[in-house]
Amino acid sequence: MITAYSPPDGPLEILHEDAELLVVNKPSGLLSVPGRGEHLADCLLTRVQAAFPNALLVHRLDRDTSGVMVFALSAHAQRHLSMQFEKRVTKKTYVARVAGEVADKEGELDLPLIVDWPNRPLQKVCHETGKPALTLWKRLKVGGGETRLRLTPKTGRSHQLRVHCLALGHPILGDPLYAPETVEEYPRMMLHSEELRINHPENGRGMKFRAAPEF
Repeated sequence: MITAYSPPDGPLEILHEDAELLVVNKPSGLLSVPGRGEHLADCLLTRVQAAFPNALLVHRLDRDTSGVMVFALSAHAQRHLSMQFEKRVTKKTYVARVAGEVADKEGELDLPLIVDWPNRPLQKVCHETGKPALTLWKRLKVGGGETRLRLTPKTGRSHQLRVHCLALGHPILGDPLYAPETVEEYPRMMLHSEELRINHPENGRGMKFRAAPEF
């Protein structure tokens, strides 16, 4: 179930800005980068570049995921930050509301992922051809037929948290791809990038950026 693209309006929510970095709180429903076609041109990157023309992409969040996203403001910063993501130096923490009441307090999901070609852009678990994907999870709150989880991805595969939660038996509420039956009840996908830790590209100093979820 791919829903129509109607990105939210509203000003950029800037969490941090310096000579090398720009950190924003991405809203749910807005693409990180342009899609194919004029109707998918509006995205966070173009909005950021309208205000910061030298801003460069470093990483992405899915359209329906909200939260902390960093942009580089120089080519040097882009190379430095991209390498941190590639080498998994960065630390990312997400919050999700998932269907059902998770029994265990915490665990890990070590399940390789690959694109589900006949059904793309969906991804799937495949132990033969999938790429390694590891997610740590911790139960924060449970009740009312749902659970709030903290998710810490150790790899950065496409749709990793969404497919891993589905494999856990507790899909993310409001997910149009992996839990379409919940979309009517939930106005957005209940997945938010709450915290991102990186090293500053200029001096190597560890930095932590946070944005509280709206749900």
